[in-house]
Amino acid sequence: MAHLIINADLQGSRISRNIYGHFSEHLGRCIYGGIWVGHDSPVPNTDGLRNDVIEALRLLKVPVLRWPGGCFADEYHWRDGVGPHGTRKRMINTHWGGLVEDNSFGTHEFLRLCELTGAEPYICGNVGSGTVQEMQEWVEYITFEGESPMTNLRKANGREQPWKLTYFGVGNENWGCGGAMRPEYYADLYRRYACYIRNFNGNSIYRIACGPNEGNYHWTEVLMREAANRMSGLSLHYYTVPSGNWDCKGSATEFDESEWFGTLKKTLVMNDLITKHDTIMTRYDPDKRVGLIVDEWGTWYDVEPGTNPGFLYQQNSMRDAIVAGINLNIFHHHSDRVQMANLAQIINVLQSVILTEGGRMLKTPTYHVMEMYKVHQDASHVPITIQGGEYGFGGESLPQVHASASMDAQGVLHLSLCNLDPTRPADLTAEIRGMGVKSVDGRMLAASVMQAHNTFDEPDTVRPVAFFGASVTNGHLTAVLPPMSVSVLALS
Repeated sequence: MAHLIINADLQGSRISRNIYGHFSEHLGRCIYGGIWVGHDSPVPNTDGLRNDVIEALRLLKVPVLRWPGGCFADEYHWRDGVGPHGTRKRMINTHWGGLVEDNSFGTHEFLRLCELTGAEPYICGNVGSGTVQEMQEWVEYITFEGESPMTNLRKANGREQPWKLTYFGVGNENWGCGGAMRPEYYADLYRRYACYIRNFNGNSIYRIACGPNEGNYHWTEVLMREAANRMSGLSLHYYTVPSGNWDCKGSATEFDESEWFGTLKKTLVMNDLITKHDTIMTRYDPDKRVGLIVDEWGTWYDVEPGTNPGFLYQQNSMRDAIVAGINLNIFHHHSDRVQMANLAQIINVLQSVILTEGGRMLKTPTYHVMEMYKVHQDASHVPITIQGGEYGFGGESLPQVHASASMDAQGVLHLSLCNLDPTRPADLTAEIRGMGVKSVDGRMLAASVMQAHNTFDEPDTVRPVAFFGASVTNGHLTAVLPPMSVSVLALS
């Protein structure tokens, strides 16, 4: 039995909608075939962008989209991706699959996608192989409306008015694929590059510095010490790799309970990482002005058999749905510091929310969790405590119930609940303080087997349904959560 204390009278920080952000990289079939099919494609499209994907992303209320990478960002030269399609340079994508990149999807196409979906663009600039001038001119090309060579080039390429650009990342994983740099060296580079990311025409850019990989606390220490006053955000990357072995990560669909348990144990590490990096950041930024930007997170398994290993295509099961729910709950609890998080990646790569195959599209279990959880966007975090209830396996244990709560502008309390146990229901009671609750309704995502996933022939195997397992009596909530389920309740 798990008992929750929900402190509705102690509302905390706002849960930024950008915690529900996504990541799109020129990797595998994320861009080509996933987002972009071209103007002449038989797949229904708007300006070359898939209509079914646009509709699905609008329903998801994607708040922000990161592009063009990832490792690809630090070998991407933006001028190659503007101008008439027939004149754009072709290149080899050396990071991902070794295929030819024809640059038919570039700055204009990405910003058009953001316009059609309602997402704010988050562009990641090239520090690893680029120049200060190249980055400065990209920002000018996008945002400046006065007389300049970049404005004239943009107009010549068909865009008269500048775009608004809020988020700009100064490099990606510069400790690794972005240049194998030391933090001291990157901190100086960041200070230099950030000077030339200028605000034009009232456009105000939120500058994001490359932060640490997982538990590299020294990197955070150096960046905050040397450059905190010049940044708006600091990134963090952490992937849930079930085996902990990057050479043999495990299958996305063929796994047993030991791998289920290990995956959930690994993903809970996110809470410790955020806590420890936040502690370092707070020494230099006690007012928490600088946001922690978790701009790559999600599960990473072995690729699906028979697919290009450089494409990182993997299926998405009920296990991934639980991982998504846990991480979003964690981000809610740290919403005073976490200002953005971007799931990797949006389509056909890693823990994607959408899979495509030719003209067909499906929504994954992770999509459904993020759609259910979107009620938390821009709501006020409500602190909760959980007592009792364990999920035990192999002599170890995890909390059976993982949860978070928020209060929206209309005074509705939303409670998100994950039952981590794949075999036992979770009996739950909740004391709700500071609010007279009279009614409850909700939705649930569950499955009969751990490996359940959606396919193009059976796209609705895992989908949300109404949840009738909760009731309110005298202001107290009771619920029975099915095994391996994610539920979102609305209390009023």
